[in-house]
Amino acid sequence: MPSKLIHDCGRILKDHGLTIAFAESATAGRLASEFSLCADSGGVLKGGLVCYDAQVKENVLGIDPDLIQQFTPESEEVTRELAFRLRSLITSDVQVAVTGLTTPGGSETPQKPVGTIFIHILIKERSIAVRNVFYGTPEQIVLLAADLAAKTIINELESSESE
Repeated sequence: MPSKLIHDCGRILKDHGLTIAFAESATAGRLASEFSLCADSGGVLKGGLVCYDAQVKENVLGIDPDLIQQFTPESEEVTRELAFRLRSLITSDVQVAVTGLTTPGGSETPQKPVGTIFIHILIKERSIAVRNVFYGTPEQIVLLAADLAAKTIINELESSESE
């Protein structure tokens, strides 16, 4: 069952007449799945791509292998590029890309430990980068990342209303 943040985000997207799409690496489709369970999902969710492996990032989403080599598949730079590439593959008002490390064995370092999540969100002309480190099981990290994405979208849409 989706969290209150996911439900609220789905409702706010509907209220604004916006649609959403996902490019998911670390979360492996869980964000799209969570949003699909919201009451308004039919009018909000456009779809998602799971790009867990770097080859999928390269071959399906067209990410330059040199960018992945330079910054790693789980990085702010690659996540940003995923969001922009998603925009040309699935027409939506909001694009969300997620990469990160939910288990050991990736590109973790002391500066980028397991639990590090990168989210990049495009809302029309706005581009929002988020980085956070979560602690817990892989599933807990994924669910916390989903809530962070939803909260970021809610905050952006609410702040744009007051501008």
